[in-house]
Amino acid sequence: MYVPPAFREDDVAVLHAEMHAARLAHFVTATADGMIASPIPMFVDPADGPYGTLYGHVARANPQWKTAPIGEAVALFLGANAYVTPSWYATKRETGMVVPTWNYVAIHAYGTVEFFEDADRLLDVVTRLTNLHEGPRAEPWAVTDAPESFIRSQLRGIVGLRIPITRLEGKRKMSQNRNEADRAGAAAGLAASDRPSDRDVAALIPK
Repeated sequence: MYVPPAFREDDVAVLHAEMHAARLAHFVTATADGMIASPIPMFVDPADGPYGTLYGHVARANPQWKTAPIGEAVALFLGANAYVTPSWYATKRETGMVVPTWNYVAIHAYGTVEFFEDADRLLDVVTRLTNLHEGPRAEPWAVTDAPESFIRSQLRGIVGLRIPITRLEGKRKMSQNRNEADRAGAAAGLAASDRPSDRDVAALIPK
């Protein structure tokens, strides 16, 4: 990923938080048959390795886990993002020398993937994923709410994956390359949008 210095994010804890907030990742491997990508929920264990370790699972019917990867895999997380019109910039009124852009948060996590079929490890992964996403609910659902025999049968339909992260790239492109007046204009425009995702980006633009 191309990351100009102004947009670079290197704080591992911040990157882990953004991955947690993004929730869904695109898991990509290169194979002799070409690139394969699967959108899957993943979580990062920050204590496992210098950059953490990613866990998730794919459907057993998904050919990605059966096709030997060439080199490292990558998990692509896209955080808050929004279109930015040049109409919001003070510079448009002053010189007209502006163009549209897109603000976004992106994290790319690289590492060698391990696929596994062990039922106990799979149960641990689905339990941790479930607790992560059910935790904020007033009445969270738990894996143990379903009959154990049913859960075990469901586990036979998936294959787990583990990626110890060897390289972590973070990009937070939030109008840092614009002057203060342009940033304020972009933030105000996005804050007034009826799209919740636009308003999320507005809050991330530095003042």
